[in-house]
Amino acid sequence: MHIAIAGNIGSGKTTLTSLLAKHYKWHAHYEDADDNPYLNDFYEEMQRWSFNLQVYFLNTRFNQILDIRKGKHSVVQDRTIYEDAYIFAPNLHAMGLMTSRDYDNYFSLFKLMESLIKAPDLIIYLRASVPTLVKQIQKRGRDYENSIRLDYLKRLNERYEAWSTSYEAGKILVVDVDDINFSESKEDFGKVIRMIDAELNGLFK
Repeated sequence: MHIAIAGNIGSGKTTLTSLLAKHYKWHAHYEDADDNPYLNDFYEEMQRWSFNLQVYFLNTRFNQILDIRKGKHSVVQDRTIYEDAYIFAPNLHAMGLMTSRDYDNYFSLFKLMESLIKAPDLIIYLRASVPTLVKQIQKRGRDYENSIRLDYLKRLNERYEAWSTSYEAGKILVVDVDDINFSESKEDFGKVIRMIDAELNGLFK
């Protein structure tokens, strides 16, 4: 079984991935943000490094999915390949931070990869307002995230909402992070588990 966690920067994807892996005894696949060779450069000079960064993410995520499908264990994945293609890349293009030539090249590569993979059995989308995202980004204190602009987070949120309501490749569960603090409240984490169990029971009926 392949479960994937989707959500904006600071929504709690990595935290929830860890909690679910421990609870369900799933194998966790994390986004390698700390090892990414482009992130620092990207936040300093978005226009110059946007295409490089997105291709790196696309390649990493595609390889992750191939590994997941070859394995025999249930897996929870931190972020999906769809977010790269339908949220981050088009947002950079719309903001004038990726050229049309680069964007068209990128999206063509994504469509080829998409034709070769199977969608996750369940996507859990962590919906969070910009103030919540900012609070959680500041809390974890990554230097390269200090320069993230509020309008950038807002634009990403708008795209997440549009994508989550139109996603048809598989099942999607929405968790409102503003109302459910699963990282600090056992009771709230229990709510998330009950929501997931209800979805998983539906998958196997």
